[in-house]
Amino acid sequence: MPLPSTLCVYCASASDVAQPYKDAAVELGRTAAEQGIDLVYGGGRVGLMGLLADAALAAGGRVTGIIPGHIVEMEVAHQTLTELIVVGTMHERKKMMFDRSDAFVILPGGMGTLDEMLEILTWKQLGLHDKPVILANIGGYWDRLLAVIDHGVDEGFIRSRHAHLLQEVNDIPAIFAALS
Repeated sequence: MPLPSTLCVYCASASDVAQPYKDAAVELGRTAAEQGIDLVYGGGRVGLMGLLADAALAAGGRVTGIIPGHIVEMEVAHQTLTELIVVGTMHERKKMMFDRSDAFVILPGGMGTLDEMLEILTWKQLGLHDKPVILANIGGYWDRLLAVIDHGVDEGFIRSRHAHLLQEVNDIPAIFAALS
């Protein structure tokens, strides 16, 4: 299977995080650009989002940011992207990110990242798409989330076949191996 042409990355806007998470964002951005894969992400210039975009751009990649107007007003929009699209709502952002992407990668992140990940998984569970969804479990960051999913299966709230809609990898090279 060929690598996707466009990869959506969900990740944190937080900057005060451990260095391995920052390194993973930089490595993902750089490697995607080197592989000729365009990136779609939330459009921020701070945190892992900014590191991801800057690394891809520095390596000659194309990066599209999709950001709601109320976040632009907080002055966190990345202004030197290949394309910056300002939308009205978070719902529009997530739908456009979905429409423009062939696959999804989830880096460590907070509430927004969780929201995006769970929505894209729910859409996959409902048969609304069959695009790859890869969880980059850098340094075991997502271990507790994976335990919650397993607990949901054990308790009958999640069907076992749906527990595997999310493909876990532990480093950035494994993302590209999983996508090919």
